[in-house]
Amino acid sequence: MRRQLFLILAVAFLLPFPARAYDTLVLQSRHDAGYEEVIKGFRTGSSTSQRTIVLSDYADVDVVRIVREEHPRVILAVGDAALSAARKTHQTPVVAVMALGIGSQHNVTGISMFAAPERYCELFKTLKVHRIGIVHNPAKTGWYMQQVRLAAEKSGIELVVRVVSSPRETITRLSSLAGKIDALWMLPDTTAVTRETVEAYFHCGQDQKIPVISFAGSYLGLGAAAVVEIERVELGRQAADLIAELLDGGIRPGLSLPYPRATTCKTNPGVLKKFGYLIDEIKK
Repeated sequence: MRRQLFLILAVAFLLPFPARAYDTLVLQSRHDAGYEEVIKGFRTGSSTSQRTIVLSDYADVDVVRIVREEHPRVILAVGDAALSAARKTHQTPVVAVMALGIGSQHNVTGISMFAAPERYCELFKTLKVHRIGIVHNPAKTGWYMQQVRLAAEKSGIELVVRVVSSPRETITRLSSLAGKIDALWMLPDTTAVTRETVEAYFHCGQDQKIPVISFAGSYLGLGAAAVVEIERVELGRQAADLIAELLDGGIRPGLSLPYPRATTCKTNPGVLKKFGYLIDEIKK
């Protein structure tokens, strides 16, 4: 009898336990300090029950099966790979952060990776630059450029725009801006800004003696004069608020994406000094 009981218990422990019901399936693309900050903010701001899966820890993750078997009420997708995996579900609401190209799939919403253009316009006015050069692909960032144009018009800023359809066109388009601009604005456009083209922006700034304004702190070390960077912990809290509102029925996926509600201006003092700017003039 004792042996039979032992065998029954042994088999029971070898079987997978059924997953407990939970509200939010957190899909994280990979182990990354920035993603961890977002998730930290989400956890401090959310009262939902959660399960977290880091996709890079596995050879393959069948998100559709997990959703079908475990029935999370919502998916938080952190990063592009997580969003790509979450898109395979078509009924469960998905909230995406730290991802480009969130798009208009009916069950997908999220928070834009782009800072509000008004934030950049404030910085340009502080730097006293008027003609701003931009290189972008309308297929990737056309929607954002519509907002940029409105913000620039209100701020009295002139945009000098060059369009590309492939990364190899970027260097030529940057060269065509010579003598026509007071500053260069790098957008998070995956066609215009790539590993192969990113240094060309800073060569352009050095050659023309103009500041390059970017979107990520990592570019300060390469020669950006200033960046407008998303505060990632606060981005996580914003995602928590968005999910809470979604679960309460206050919003539905597919609506226009909100901008991050908290950003920070970071500067490269050496570059700014080189161009004659006083650091105290730049708004933090």
